[in-house]
Amino acid sequence: MGIVLGPNRYGKAETRVVRVVRDGQRHELRDLNVSVSLSGDLDATHLAGDNAGVLPTDTQKNTVYAFAKEHGIDQPEDFALRLARHFVASQPTIHRARVHIEQHSWQRLGPHSFQRDGGETRTTTVTVDTAGEWVVSGLAGLVLLNSTDSEFWGYAKDGYTTLPETRDRILATAVDARWRFAAPTDWADSYPGVRAALVAAFVQTYSLSLQQTLYAMGRRVLEERPEVVEVRLALPNKHHLLVDLAPFGLDNPNEVFVAADRPYGLIEGTVLRSDAPSYDGAF
Repeated sequence: MGIVLGPNRYGKAETRVVRVVRDGQRHELRDLNVSVSLSGDLDATHLAGDNAGVLPTDTQKNTVYAFAKEHGIDQPEDFALRLARHFVASQPTIHRARVHIEQHSWQRLGPHSFQRDGGETRTTTVTVDTAGEWVVSGLAGLVLLNSTDSEFWGYAKDGYTTLPETRDRILATAVDARWRFAAPTDWADSYPGVRAALVAAFVQTYSLSLQQTLYAMGRRVLEERPEVVEVRLALPNKHHLLVDLAPFGLDNPNEVFVAADRPYGLIEGTVLRSDAPSYDGAF
């Protein structure tokens, strides 16, 4: 039985770059966390320590900073595509580049004053190789809560089941969503549009399960955003447990809860168009 080298990749993870556009008195701010991953003809470095085909990860980091200056940063999808295309085109041993970006938002307080936004993080993952290009946008940590219009009952029970059925509960989650496109689009318009569709579906769905809500959110995105062909969602169930106030002689008609940190239910699923094109990138 022989031993062979399997799939491999390497890169520079989490390069922090902040770009300030000083165009007069009103400044613009972009705050990114950029991770690069490259793969290709790299057997020699693994098997013989021959680094001739290896672009140092420090060079990858420097490229991020240089491109931020030379090309600026508008939409993270465009910046990721520019980086990924560069690595594949400029390095003969590199056949695939994956660039993942997390964008941190800042609220404007004045012409050159900002406050870090405590909301969700915008993300994008771009894959470029000799066969094509794929863009997956997303968001992480979008915290949503419905204080009613949520039930959970009729589920399977066995000897270990203690959870009581409920016809009225708090439904809370921190949305991790990723969606892919069939072709390049107006990234600046698409992101807020997808986000709005996700939020609207959560708010407007009378939920009998978090799974039902997940499907409604993905379906709403596909109905309202024709540029999107697939949505993947991970929804942790942020449990809010009713506090027993009977020992203090008090009623608690769904008013006082303890927000449990862990463990939590995790609901994951994909909603996609039946004719979605094939996909060979990274989610």
